[in-house]
Amino acid sequence: MASQILSIDQIKRPILGASPQIEALKKLIVRVAPSKTNVLIIGESGTGKELVARALHELSPVHDQAFIAVNCGAIPETLIESELFGHKKGSFTGAIADKPGLFEAAAGGTLFLDEIGELAMSMQVKLLRALQDRAIRRVGGNETIKVDVRIVAATNRNLEEGVKNGTFREDLYYRLNVIMLETPPLRERVGDVEMLAEGFLKKFSEKLNRKPLTFSKEALEVILTHRWPGNIRELENIMERVATLESQASVQASSLPPEMVAAARKQANQPRELTLRANFMAGVIDLEKVLDQVRTFYKKEALLYTKDNEDEAKKLLGIKK
Repeated sequence: MASQILSIDQIKRPILGASPQIEALKKLIVRVAPSKTNVLIIGESGTGKELVARALHELSPVHDQAFIAVNCGAIPETLIESELFGHKKGSFTGAIADKPGLFEAAAGGTLFLDEIGELAMSMQVKLLRALQDRAIRRVGGNETIKVDVRIVAATNRNLEEGVKNGTFREDLYYRLNVIMLETPPLRERVGDVEMLAEGFLKKFSEKLNRKPLTFSKEALEVILTHRWPGNIRELENIMERVATLESQASVQASSLPPEMVAAARKQANQPRELTLRANFMAGVIDLEKVLDQVRTFYKKEALLYTKDNEDEAKKLLGIKK
């Protein structure tokens, strides 16, 4: 008998954050998870694409079946077919026995194809056939093996551009992209950076058997000012560094990477109009989106300050209704 499906906040590795982008993403995951539809997750490196894939699986009817993840960019081109579809004994040097591939291992569950944009064109053709026929053939074999597996793919590349320049098959793109989910970069998640930083710091402090750390005002300002080009992965790595190096009860700016501190101080000394111009140079700004993020952030802070007293929070924010 299948175990009960959990809510999105009860899964093994919950998606942390309360920004509008993350709340919207969570709602989409909950809507999409029950189906067997193929999903394409796009987003910058380090934004938590595998976390989203795992959430889709854990909230699906097959959550008690296998979840198999494979990084398509980490396997040599000569081995990827055997890795995905398996091989027969003697099909190539070193094939000393029959071996099932990851499609068979994930049968009944979910196969997560990370960095799908790294696949060579020759492999894209074979993957497309497997998705269309819901069947695979092991390398060196003649038998067609039916596989019932849900495909979730992810990439930090622009696959539409890949289709235009001929590096990614259009038919495969549309086969994978039945539903698209986008993981937002950390720099756009207003209010989430502090929450994630505190969570990671607590995790690594416990791992190192040391008392919980807090952030000094200067360290927190540096963290909130940083643009986080490496996204959540970068934040997690830096919090591990901090938990390891910090000798005081609170995290000092000196425990953060020097280049990060220098950049934050440089930005703090810039005239505000120059900072705004730099933002404009980065592209078109969705002003309504920015304002919504600011409203959400201040509402959250007001509720924290008033210990979830909504009436008091509204007074602080000048909200009359």
